[in-house]
Amino acid sequence: MQSASQRNDKVFDVLIVGGGHSGAQVAIALRNAKFAGSIAIVGEENELPYERPPLSKEYLSGEKTIDRLLIRPRSFWTDHDVRLVLGQKVRCIDPAGHEVQCADGSTLRYQHLVWAAGGAPRQMPCEGHDLQGVHTLRSRADADRMRTDLEAARQVVVVGGGYIGLEAAAVLAKAGKRVILLEALDRVMARVAGEPLSRFIEAEHRAHGVEVRLGATVKGIEGCDGRVSSVRLTTGELLPCDMLIVGIGVVPAVEPLIAAGAKGANGVEVDEQCRTSLPDVFAVGDCALHSNGFAGGAMVRLESVQNANDQAIVVSKVLRGLPAVYDAVPWFWSNQYDLKLQTVGLSVGYDNMVIRGNPTSRSFSVIYLRNGHIIALDCVNAVKDYVQGKRLIVESLVIDPATLANAGVPLKEMH
Repeated sequence: MQSASQRNDKVFDVLIVGGGHSGAQVAIALRNAKFAGSIAIVGEENELPYERPPLSKEYLSGEKTIDRLLIRPRSFWTDHDVRLVLGQKVRCIDPAGHEVQCADGSTLRYQHLVWAAGGAPRQMPCEGHDLQGVHTLRSRADADRMRTDLEAARQVVVVGGGYIGLEAAAVLAKAGKRVILLEALDRVMARVAGEPLSRFIEAEHRAHGVEVRLGATVKGIEGCDGRVSSVRLTTGELLPCDMLIVGIGVVPAVEPLIAAGAKGANGVEVDEQCRTSLPDVFAVGDCALHSNGFAGGAMVRLESVQNANDQAIVVSKVLRGLPAVYDAVPWFWSNQYDLKLQTVGLSVGYDNMVIRGNPTSRSFSVIYLRNGHIIALDCVNAVKDYVQGKRLIVESLVIDPATLANAGVPLKEMH
């Protein structure tokens, strides 16, 4: 039995689990729309809600402080009567009783629950993953530990050729570290981009001194006195390192929902209004598995600020009794060196691609097509293509590839 001090008898109209971008945006959208009900955000970190994408870029490099990453200052949450329960992890959910139990044994009650817990970095599935000097990057604390280790590190191994690994490698190379980047597949960004972009990004990193190893898999992590000292590949080769950064994906934090009976596997399933299969429980952000029209109806999780914002807006409207469905065009971005990569749409299932512009100019776009229809663009230092390309995707246009490839004709003029 819980003591009276452990049980919170207040029933929150909206209880948000997760103090990241999506959770914060639900509360902000509700208050901006003059929602008068009670709101609480339960966050696992002892931090005000902050932006995560800059952690592997401007924050890691020291260009931005945590104050510049805050989604809103502390005064906003106080002035708008949003209760912040920080440093607290939700352990389980009672959907029938409309309650959540926190790790300290306390209970919070709700009318509507919004699950915005995001995910945890995937750990290396090998011996030595828990040595000192082995880092993942998902939180400010992760980035702070990494920055501390970087002061003495000379050689760093990065595992994973996705956004996180590439962005971290760029920051480290600019800081003068010797960087080896390991990617298990035959090219970087293989899951999200076509080969022309992959090869361009690989070449850029090599030009900045990063040693890019493709088809490289880790057998184990070795250490000395409890600290990482080298990485052993499946080939038997030993790579000495002072520090190891792991960027091999995210495991969605949905265990309490699944244990409570929610449908899901790689995330928790939600409908077009971001409702889970549990009564009065929504899910938004990185952990929300949804059918996406821009992926041909496939069930996907989108780890992006766009997805966090747009799903939050949908939920805020539904909670206020307004009609809303999630049908936003996905977009992403990545900063590496002086390159700004902007993506709009999803290239899932593409069967043709068009190179628009010349990659040697370091300003070009890759346009993806499926059955002749434009479904996505990757734009490198090509902001106009990124902005104008959205319409082509929304309208699912069919345009002659030769016309698309003509960088002298603005995309806004194509029909």
